[in-house]
Amino acid sequence: MFTPQGPTARELTFQALSSVERGYDLLAKKFDETPFRTPDHLLSAVTDTLRPLGPFATGLDVCCGTGAGLSVLRTLCTGRVAGVDFSGGMLAEARRAHPTAAFVRADALALPFAPVFDLAVSFGAFGHFLPREQAPLFAQVHASLRPGGLFAFPLPAPPRLGSPPYWTLLGFDTLMRIRNALWRPRFVMYYRTFRLADVRARLEEAGFEVSLMAVESLGRREDGSPKCRLVVARK
Repeated sequence: MFTPQGPTARELTFQALSSVERGYDLLAKKFDETPFRTPDHLLSAVTDTLRPLGPFATGLDVCCGTGAGLSVLRTLCTGRVAGVDFSGGMLAEARRAHPTAAFVRADALALPFAPVFDLAVSFGAFGHFLPREQAPLFAQVHASLRPGGLFAFPLPAPPRLGSPPYWTLLGFDTLMRIRNALWRPRFVMYYRTFRLADVRARLEEAGFEVSLMAVESLGRREDGSPKCRLVVARK
């Protein structure tokens, strides 16, 4: 599952017993060698799906981590692109990978931006927000976009009930809840708390108009539904 350059089991255990911020600071140098980094084929698929809606001027990667999503913004945006994250370690890696981008260390629940962005994206970060935090998160992104700006992120189809991926995610979330009940500081990372119906309602409460686009290059399931949708929220 991990490359030889990735973190050891001991390192991952130590990181998982830290806070979210401290855990990512520790993981930062080896993060891109783990399965937690958003894969390039997903980034490319999102870029292709968003392209007909552009071009855009300025772009923001929310919870940018080591900067994988900056490749999407660089392709679609004609102006300045930026990333925001609360982990100094992850931002240091992002700066090395994207030296001409702007990076800001901040909590996504308190973004320090005026409404200057035309496109905001986010990849793989929403499990770090509890359901009650989703509405203020979306409100912060909304406040950072110009009128007509887009907030877009991929949302894979949930695994089928009773399938091996379903039990894997359920088991992970259960273990994480037990860990957080017994250990401090908490490490918030849940895979089953970001449900489309709830997310859509909270985006609309924040003032967005929401539409869904099938990410066609990732294929469809046996019932014809897309394996992944792109949530597109317009201010």
